[in-house]
Amino acid sequence: QVHLVESGGGLVQAGDSLRLSCAASGRMFSNYAVGWFRQAPGKEREFVAVIDWSGDSPYYADFVKGRFTISRDNAKNMVNLQMNSLKPEDAANYYCAASGRPTWYFGRASDFASWGPGAQVTVSS
Repeated sequence: QVHLVESGGGLVQAGDSLRLSCAASGRMFSNYAVGWFRQAPGKEREFVAVIDWSGDSPYYADFVKGRFTISRDNAKNMVNLQMNSLKPEDAANYYCAASGRPTWYFGRASDFASWGPGAQVTVSS
């Protein structure tokens, strides 16, 4: 089990960039895939991006491809989500989550056992 905490959320204007960070504590962080999900008010939680234990295999939701980049630094127990060209519809509470399951790349929330409390991202038009 890992403990996760997100940081870096805030208020930006459409077209701006923002980087979210997910700091992990606990043993064997490098054994876990880490994903980012988001949830806007009145909407279901949705998958954004996920990266494997090595950092070599990222996967993205279609609506963020070319704009968001997920990366990790296992030496620092950190996973980042660089968000560029933000749109008002990107506004949501963003969560990082860790998965030890082999099906992590499907991006299903049910495969992720450890979750952070979330970081709010607000994008003004």
